[in-house]
Amino acid sequence: MRHYRKELWFQIKSRRGFVNITSDIEAALLESGIKEGLLLCNAMHITASVFINDDESGLHQDFEQWLEGLAPERPHSRYRHNTGEDNGDAHLKRTIMGREVVVAVTGGKLDLGPWEQVFYGEFDGMRSKRVLIKIIGE
Repeated sequence: MRHYRKELWFQIKSRRGFVNITSDIEAALLESGIKEGLLLCNAMHITASVFINDDESGLHQDFEQWLEGLAPERPHSRYRHNTGEDNGDAHLKRTIMGREVVVAVTGGKLDLGPWEQVFYGEFDGMRSKRVLIKIIGE
């Protein structure tokens, strides 16, 4: 069995945002030379997420509104975590959206559904954060 590891780095200029990273993951898969196996992609920061969904701007706005309704950023005082930090909401948003995705690799390609794309979700941006890609297979 072979393995491959790569890190992607992001610095979102706003507090929150979503970035389609499907092409970055496809490029890593091509670099790996692995044709059959599994690909893990996970956020390496507790206030960021990797998830699979549709690449549609209205849906991304719905995510933002929904997440803000569940875990509003303000008032910062509502979160016990916010002693010296103001990102308690970001920790909760990450928990809701998830840490990682696992995608089957078949014939050297990501085995995604018709509309599925992979996204990096940022909930406490404006600093550099990384995403890990780990691929195992043959």
